[in-house]
Amino acid sequence: MSEIVWLPRERHGLEAIGSTALSDAKVDATCLRRACSERLAQTSVDETLIFGAVTYLANSFIALHEKAPRTAALFASQQRWFLCHAALAQHFGKACEGSPGLTRRSLGKLAVHYQIASRNTAFAFFDEILKYGIIEQTDRRDIAVPSRETLALLKRWYEFHFRALDMMDGGQRCGWFLARSEQLVAKLSPVVGKKLLEQTEVRSPGHYCAIFTDGDAGGLIMDRLAATADWPGTPEQKHYLTEITAIAELARLTGLSRAHTSRKLAASERLGGTGWSGARGRSRLWISREFLIQYAETQLQKLTILNEALEDVGADGGAIKAESGKARIA
Repeated sequence: MSEIVWLPRERHGLEAIGSTALSDAKVDATCLRRACSERLAQTSVDETLIFGAVTYLANSFIALHEKAPRTAALFASQQRWFLCHAALAQHFGKACEGSPGLTRRSLGKLAVHYQIASRNTAFAFFDEILKYGIIEQTDRRDIAVPSRETLALLKRWYEFHFRALDMMDGGQRCGWFLARSEQLVAKLSPVVGKKLLEQTEVRSPGHYCAIFTDGDAGGLIMDRLAATADWPGTPEQKHYLTEITAIAELARLTGLSRAHTSRKLAASERLGGTGWSGARGRSRLWISREFLIQYAETQLQKLTILNEALEDVGADGGAIKAESGKARIA
């Protein structure tokens, strides 16, 4: 059976590996943003477990979107996803200093500093999330904080990722997180947000993924493809059938127009990332192995950041110990 071998973080070289390594059944995990902290890095993880965890994440994102489509849609394009994490990092970072909250001006500065968006785009985003109750004004009208519903969804987001990590190595991160989630969300968000915004590998997905990350709800399209693909299959298999059989169906599931969905798929088809088993739009849609690998790499890079952040926070409280490749409650 194919397996992915996690190697120590001291080794480098994302650019030297690319997507072909996973196609050859093994990958230097450090090449996926030094793909996990030492606890995972020294654990041999079967490829099936990784694909299972990635599929679980894709299905979890879909469920989150169905439960709260307006809020989840904010995470469905890369620019908005980064603006959300910048806002959360700012709010919780200030909370640690005793003055929680986010201002329109501070989000604009962060957007420009991290080259996420223009100041005006950030201002428009702030106004939008305030309008729809994702953030709420405080007694000081220039300061806003995340709503109760937003914080509940954020907790679920962390829960999904820690459960996915546990699926790969049998750890207990998720249970440890859930036992003290309010405290940990506040501690983790500034660290996670900063790492996500600063790491080039997270900011620059592979060319197949980039087609979708730049557009509205592009992330949801990829989630649908990954969640329904009949993978992992074999390393020799070049593409995998999904359950999608019509462009209109995919558009409906993601809340996009049929025209927009068709344009995104057409761009992907030209690169060989997706295709149709028969007539276009009237047969089962397939996704290439290389595209799935890029999607998995993106999730692994994110999981690496979350894993390291949880260990850092746990180390501060002396609560987590690395033991036999698993996170255990001390």
